[in-house]
Amino acid sequence: MTVYLEDLQVGMSASLTHTVTEHDIELFGQATGDRNPVHFDEEFAKKTIFRGRVAHGALLVGYVSAVIGNQLPGPGTIFGGAAMEFKAPLRLGDTVTVTCTVRSIEGRKVTLDCISRVGETVVAQMEARAIAPKRPPAAPTEA
Repeated sequence: MTVYLEDLQVGMSASLTHTVTEHDIELFGQATGDRNPVHFDEEFAKKTIFRGRVAHGALLVGYVSAVIGNQLPGPGTIFGGAAMEFKAPLRLGDTVTVTCTVRSIEGRKVTLDCISRVGETVVAQMEARAIAPKRPPAAPTEA
């Protein structure tokens, strides 16, 4: 359901929870061409600062996009970009909750603060920008 511009308020929030699977990593790698072995090769990844395989950071951006495009504001929203900071690795099997909260509304431009957590650990913080859809005009009634 879309929250139209006319109904949006600062402080509104929406969340998505997802458990990261091998299938998610494989599909994301296929779709993007990002085959970095830190995502696919446990032996390679053990030698990195992560000490094991991790999900693509951009996968978290996708979850933010899903919240914005499906829930808040929802269908009809245009995702305009994000500034992000990754805080901790997201690993296969982790259940991540992404929560986006409306920080400001200027005209149709909406800024959302999006936090991604695994349990109590913040794995990423993002400032997302979007253009909210306006409520469509009411259909004319027959006289």
